[in-house]
Amino acid sequence: MNYFLAKTDPETYSLEDLEREKKTSWDGVTNPQAVRAIREMKPGDRVFIYHSGGNSAVVGLATVRSEARTDPKNPKSAVVDFEFTGRLEPPTTLAEIKQSGKFDDWALVRQGRLSTMAAPENFVAWMHARYPKAKI
Repeated sequence: MNYFLAKTDPETYSLEDLEREKKTSWDGVTNPQAVRAIREMKPGDRVFIYHSGGNSAVVGLATVRSEARTDPKNPKSAVVDFEFTGRLEPPTTLAEIKQSGKFDDWALVRQGRLSTMAAPENFVAWMHARYPKAKI
């Protein structure tokens, strides 16, 4: 199983929306590096859902439920289906992630505008320790 992080503006599409709908097609990604991350996703992989904007934080989890495919609206992009897995309470803020000093070389910290990326193993382990009962 691989792990990823996907950012969303909660005013556009929030974890609450995903929880209510149960599943969604993750689309609208145009950055080539982020599109590559989507193309790497496989069914069963886990995704940390991150709310960007005012209170930037990892707020929940999703599971990849499809192979990545070309976005019918944009042939340079890709889409994949996510299924709601759970909330992370309390959310883990970007400030906490940065303050840990453990992830300075990760794209989340280095490339603030990148919307979708692989999550490093040390972040997955750190999150598992923070949320031992979550389905990470």
